[in-house]
Parts: sequence; C-alpha cells; structure tokens
Amino acid sequence: MDIKEIQSLIKFVAKSGASEVKLETDDIKITIRTGPTSSGTETTYVQQIPMQAAPVAAPAPVASQPTPESQEKEGEESKYITIKSPIIGTFYRKPSPDKPAFVEVGDSISQGDVLCVIEAMKLFNDIESEVSGKIVKVLVEDSSPVEFDQPLFLVDPS
Repeated sequence: MDIKEIQSLIKFVAKSGASEVKLETDDIKITIRTGPTSSGTETTYVQQIPMQAAPVAAPAPVASQPTPESQEKEGEESKYITIKSPIIGTFYRKPSPDKPAFVEVGDSISQGDVLCVIEAMKLFNDIESEVSGKIVKVLVEDSSPVEFDQPLFLVDPS
C-alpha cells in the first residue's frame, strides 16, 4: 500500500464519520482513529505496523556425499579470487547507459583498473581491482542492488 492510498483512506474515514477503521493486509496493519480532541478539532492517527512472519522450523540438514563433479567445481572456483563489494548500493557495469561495460568476461585486468560503479546515496563510486588477472565470471546483474561484502566478480590471477 502506498502513501496515496493511505491518504485517500484517511480522507474517506474522516468524511464517513467513523471513529476507527482497521485494515490488515499480508504485510502491513493500519489503524485509523478519528475523533474530537481537547481543542474540539478532529484528528486522524495512522499506525503502520509491519506484520511479523510466523516462525518456520528449518528442515533438518541432509548429509550428502560430494559428487566428483561438485568437488571438481569447488576445486576450480577455489583457485579464483573473488572481488567483493566494499559498500551497499546499486551495481552498474557501465559508466553510463550509452557506454560499453568497464569489463567483460575474458578481459585481462590490472591492479587499479575500474571494474564497475556502485551508486550509494546519489554518489557514484568507482570500484577498482586490487588484483591482476582475467575476469572469469560477473556474479551480479547490471543495475541491481548489492550488499556489503557481496561477491561481484571472479578473477583468475594466473
């Protein structure tokens, strides 16, 4: 529910003369109370409370035997260096929409090369490589939000 819907609901309740209206959806609970105050004017109160999800029991961990394929994949990925996000923000692969991406899979990079931009609080921060090598995989989609320490790229240092 957005703010315009809440505002129109408040106006509707005020015009209807109801003293209290409660509305619950899957994710929020809103209570609107109207009535005279000590000054004799009508006041509206809105309370928006996030609903708590019911706790769900976690399934018991299942022990599985590692397959040769998964062991091989883990062995391959362990030789790569993971470049992680130093900040929270929005990940961009290009300096602007009409420009090419900073790096593509297969590109060779050097220490100090700009790999991407992360926008945080309307500031665009260049993310530079701390290692030299070859880009093996881009782990984040363009224009998507990233968290602190989230893996962004896999680099083969050899």
